[in-house]
Amino acid sequence: MGYSEESKEINDAFKRYQNWLGSQTLNQTQLEELRQMDEEEILERFAQELSFGTGGLRGILGLGSGRINVFTVRKATQGLVNHLKLACIEDMGVAIAYDSRHQSEELALEVALVLAANGIRAYLFTSLRPTPELSFAVRELECAAGIVITASHNPKEYNGYKVYGADGSQITLERAEAIKCEMLQVDLFEVTPIARESAEETGLLIYLDEDLDERYLEEVIRLSGESVLKGSAEVGLKVVYTPLHGSGLKLVSAALERLGHEVELVESQSEPDGDFPTVDIPNPENESALMEGIKLAKEIHADLVLGTDPDCDRLGAAVRTEEGAYRLLSGNQIGALLVWYLLDRKGEVHRRDAVVKTIVTSELGAEIARSYGATVFDTLTGFKFIGEKIQEFEEQGDFDFLFGYEESYGYLAGTFVRDKDAVIASTLICQLAAGLKSEGKHLWQKLAELYREYGYYAEVLLSFSYPGLAGQKTMSRKVSHFRELETLVKLCPDLAIFEDYSTGCRTYLPVRQMEEMDLPRADVVKVRFLDGSWFAIRPSGTEPKLKVYLSAVADAEVAAMDRLDEMKKLVETVLQT
Repeated sequence: MGYSEESKEINDAFKRYQNWLGSQTLNQTQLEELRQMDEEEILERFAQELSFGTGGLRGILGLGSGRINVFTVRKATQGLVNHLKLACIEDMGVAIAYDSRHQSEELALEVALVLAANGIRAYLFTSLRPTPELSFAVRELECAAGIVITASHNPKEYNGYKVYGADGSQITLERAEAIKCEMLQVDLFEVTPIARESAEETGLLIYLDEDLDERYLEEVIRLSGESVLKGSAEVGLKVVYTPLHGSGLKLVSAALERLGHEVELVESQSEPDGDFPTVDIPNPENESALMEGIKLAKEIHADLVLGTDPDCDRLGAAVRTEEGAYRLLSGNQIGALLVWYLLDRKGEVHRRDAVVKTIVTSELGAEIARSYGATVFDTLTGFKFIGEKIQEFEEQGDFDFLFGYEESYGYLAGTFVRDKDAVIASTLICQLAAGLKSEGKHLWQKLAELYREYGYYAEVLLSFSYPGLAGQKTMSRKVSHFRELETLVKLCPDLAIFEDYSTGCRTYLPVRQMEEMDLPRADVVKVRFLDGSWFAIRPSGTEPKLKVYLSAVADAEVAAMDRLDEMKKLVETVLQT
């Protein structure tokens, strides 16, 4: 960064800071907090405006233009309001949900009162709910949009503002850009919410409660199938479940119990708590987050351990092996198992049956789907793109959505929800495990069978942190190294396909034949090898991290792991240049 550019950023940060200090909207406590900030903290909090990204806002809680707080949330809501009014759909109302994070409930109410101040009906859940139920509510209530106050599985310091369209999916890139443009016209200190009492009296604030829960659960049970107890009481599973201090407790437990499974809760992690005191990060992808559950499972000899993140859209699982140990399933493995289960359960599979996955998800599930005769679609990373595919299938009528998933522990079957759903995924994996149990098998054995039939797939996700103001520039520079095709060709003689999603171009090697990819532009590079192995690199959309996805395939586990190590070394070599 040149001196003039750096000076401008510093000057802009202090201008924003002074604007906040001079605001008549802040109370004395907030003003005093601002006055106590040193220069470094001012730069961190005010160097930029919190940007409305592809799904909304996400950031650290606190005062400042670059933080999540009541003022930035009000501004985002007013931007959404202006967008809805331009589209003439504001009379449809907006549904609002929130999770267990700090200030989630207060911020959700602020959203509702800003909507009401603009004459828009706000449907607000009376207590925390899973994000997928918000998607269901938008569709069920025929709303124009939905909002969830959540930061998913981020550390406790974070919160966020996630926006959904009328179809129940996360908003499209085009709508996100339109809302962002509207936000730029809004002065965050001029957005005034209506009083709660006035909103209630005028019918602009409507509360959602157990009635909607019941309607949602009915759909989940209908999708998941009959109770296992209708056939044999011996088939039901003993499941240990942890909501990781989040929003999944009520609905996940209710769904599993209605299906005939015995649910044992991890009591130390059952109560909602924004501090997430028993885990470093409330992410069910991490074995450490499920250790309390695994400990309980060993004591009671449970069949399965399930964990959901704070907003209950991601599911992690650990399965009991023949030896009595518990092994964590990866998101790719859960996805592949559920693909097999849904297709096998369906029986008669047609080309119309669509399985949708992201470009950084394992090919194992795709190979299973194709072997059954289903059609596989790839999307960019982010479940919003899977939601868009569902809408596309319905509008064009060529395909029927069967299942969508991503390696980051997100899964969806059915179409009454349009986002990843850990409630649905919990019921499906338990129904699968119960069916296997009735045959004297378990999930790990089934996974081994799939590997024997389709090849052994070994995957890993590498994350490299680049915090601070310079982090984005560093990540961009690192990714650019992987776009140097000639360098990659020298390092990788078995390179087969090179895909640069920033240009939308796919190159077949060694002939250098090029074609355009039918996907939106994105800052992603993917490299495929002759043996079917691949790796992809992209900056995270929600954290200051560079993510590298690696997938190796071979006939046996040892060979696949060796191949994975080779690719790790290759990636590290390029990153160091």
